[in-house]
Amino acid sequence: MADWDPYIRNCLHPCRLAGLAFMFGIGIAMQILACTLYNNWWPMLTGLLYVMMPMPCLFFGGGSAEFFGTHNGGGGSDWVDAAKFLTGFSAIGSIAIPAILRHAMLIKLGAMLIAYASFLLLICTILLYMHITHEEEW
Repeated sequence: MADWDPYIRNCLHPCRLAGLAFMFGIGIAMQILACTLYNNWWPMLTGLLYVMMPMPCLFFGGGSAEFFGTHNGGGGSDWVDAAKFLTGFSAIGSIAIPAILRHAMLIKLGAMLIAYASFLLLICTILLYMHITHEEEW
């Protein structure tokens, strides 16, 4: 994209942001659909974990996801390690809760699959956001 006309390159930046917002909106809509289509609001527990997932990063990691790529070789902060653990716990909980609810027969298979598709779409949105913000020309 470096050899493109600067006018076209500058026009694509808002399109990237709009695409990410669209992906995020679809992911949240799928989470709500997993609840409303089957008239059961138990899958919204994963929505609660989606809200809680970035909190350790915001509180203990300084508000950026840069600390996920670093390794504290004994001399690092214990708070950063706690933030990594709590973020990982929330991510695994977002995967495990629909399976546990399905095993307990509280939700149907379709609701579980929609919740997993929502999780996959939201994770792809986060990864694309991290990729876009690491580009030099952004």
